[in-house]
Amino acid sequence: MVWLARLKKVLSVADGDRELMHAQLRAFSRHVPLLYFILLVNTAAVAVTHLDSAPAWLSLYIPATLGALCVLRCVRWWRRRNQTMTDAQAVRELRGVTWMVGLFGVAFSGWSLLLFPYGGAYQQAQVAFYLATTLVGCMFCLINLRKPALLLLCIVILSFPGFLVANGSPVFFAMVVDMTLVGVALAVVIQLYSRTFADAVHAQRELRASQQNTQRLSDDNYRLANLDSLTGLPNRRSFFAALSAIAEQALATGGGFNVGLIDLDGFKQVNDIYGHASGDLALQEVGARLLSIGETGLMFARLGGDEFGVLVRHKLSNEALVELGQRICDALSQPYLVAGNVAELSGTIGWAAFPEAGSTVAQVFERADAALYVGKENRRGMPVIFSTEHETRMRRLSLVTQELRHADLDAELFLEFQPIYDLLTRRPIGLEALGRWHNARLGMVRPEEFIRIAERSELILGITDVLLRQALAEVAQWPADLYLSFNLSAIDISTSARARRLIDIVAASGVSPHRVTFEITETALTRDFEQARSAMTMLKQAGCRLSLDDFGTGYSSLSYVHRLPFDAIKIDRSFVTDVDTNSASKKIIKSVIDLCRNLGLECVVEGLETPLQAQVVKALGARAVQGYLFSLPMRASAVGTFLWTALAQSHAAETHS
Repeated sequence: MVWLARLKKVLSVADGDRELMHAQLRAFSRHVPLLYFILLVNTAAVAVTHLDSAPAWLSLYIPATLGALCVLRCVRWWRRRNQTMTDAQAVRELRGVTWMVGLFGVAFSGWSLLLFPYGGAYQQAQVAFYLATTLVGCMFCLINLRKPALLLLCIVILSFPGFLVANGSPVFFAMVVDMTLVGVALAVVIQLYSRTFADAVHAQRELRASQQNTQRLSDDNYRLANLDSLTGLPNRRSFFAALSAIAEQALATGGGFNVGLIDLDGFKQVNDIYGHASGDLALQEVGARLLSIGETGLMFARLGGDEFGVLVRHKLSNEALVELGQRICDALSQPYLVAGNVAELSGTIGWAAFPEAGSTVAQVFERADAALYVGKENRRGMPVIFSTEHETRMRRLSLVTQELRHADLDAELFLEFQPIYDLLTRRPIGLEALGRWHNARLGMVRPEEFIRIAERSELILGITDVLLRQALAEVAQWPADLYLSFNLSAIDISTSARARRLIDIVAASGVSPHRVTFEITETALTRDFEQARSAMTMLKQAGCRLSLDDFGTGYSSLSYVHRLPFDAIKIDRSFVTDVDTNSASKKIIKSVIDLCRNLGLECVVEGLETPLQAQVVKALGARAVQGYLFSLPMRASAVGTFLWTALAQSHAAETHS
């Protein structure tokens, strides 16, 4: 049984390289018809020439049986020629081919040996020639299968030449030598071709792997170039490419589309309170929520920061656009769970339609941005569609921006001052400087209008410099116990260099820094909290005082009070408007006054307009107040007279009491 085990090992198929096995089977399958054609034709030729000299069972029945087996194998091949094999099936097929080659080799060689003694010299030569030519032909048909080919070679070389040598004829011996040499040559050819074939398969596999790697790199490059890595949405480049393509199509077909811009409300506060990692998680959730709204013809993209774009490839009515926008806003307004905390965000969206809002991509995008701007001001968390009203605002914005860029700030800017009163002493303790702008073409421009434009274009830096110098020049003429309250924008504290600029202006004026209070709103702190804190620390170290303006209207007032070096807090006028009738407003003001007292901060209540309001806040513990009840904002030239009158009245009241 040992020899059987060895034979089985020799005939076994190495299945380590599955791809090579499939390649060998495919190549061999193309040679199967030729292989059986050679066997059938050569066998039939030998059998016919031996019909008269050999017995019927040897010259007819055996070759007929072998031929029938060849035909059956051909039929089997025909039926299975287009089938795709699994790895296990390929292994079984290769094993079957090896065993079949061994059986066919033994059968045809044995038949030839049995037939060789019959007939004359020519017929014997024909049998020898038959074996040699059939062997060569079959070897080349099996050239892709090394083991079966070598197995067939061994069967023929070890059987027939041995039989010839046993006859002792010199001619037969010469034939044996020839067949042996040819067999060795065939073995070498088979080995070399087998190695070359395997190398070719391996090279093809490496080429395929290289192509796949190239494709993967190409896909990665495409993804990096066109997709936002954080949210998985298309990026700004991809969005504008799609926008340009659909605009060209719309111009050619006369169709239309809609463009939307989304801006998140409250995102900067998430970054400041919970950190940038939590902000990234929130943006990822925003991307997922936008994708969940996916509809045919709808494309979302992240344009940068917390701004997202929407492209509706088909034209929607205003009603449908509002409905879609509201669904987007509702999805974005749901609470966000980030790093174990619940964050509140919302989204405002501005819509513009092509071609109604503009005939170019730039115009439509600009109109959508204008609608978003209006929404951020007046309708946060809601959709806004660009209209003619927005067009008017845009023209006004452009006009004011142009005039502001070319304005003679020293000549056109001026200040008005509104006093801050002490309710107990009934005398002013400071004055707030309020910037004003009179332009020859525009006339008086509302502060909230030109300040906002100046902040967006960074012209605010020049405006701050001019107004601060003007204010400090006035302070130098006031009584030494009065302080100046001056408003700063987010741009003014956005870098350490800009904070240093403010300190230098104060130092150059000769006014004591402790008489200067810089007011900073909560929204100014949200641009870059850490940089704002650094700049404020510099101002504090220089001796200036800091006040948190509009307290209660932002997102995280208590957090700012706790983490920043404030000296005072201003309660926003929105809480004072109904303080004499609304118990909630009273409680809020009382709480803030107590908070300031506990933290050692000054508390200023602004927006007082009636004696009753002043009476109520005084009862709540307020001392420093500001509002129209005490004085309207006045020009600098009127401050001296006002102060003289106010101080005289205060002195008279003290004398009378």
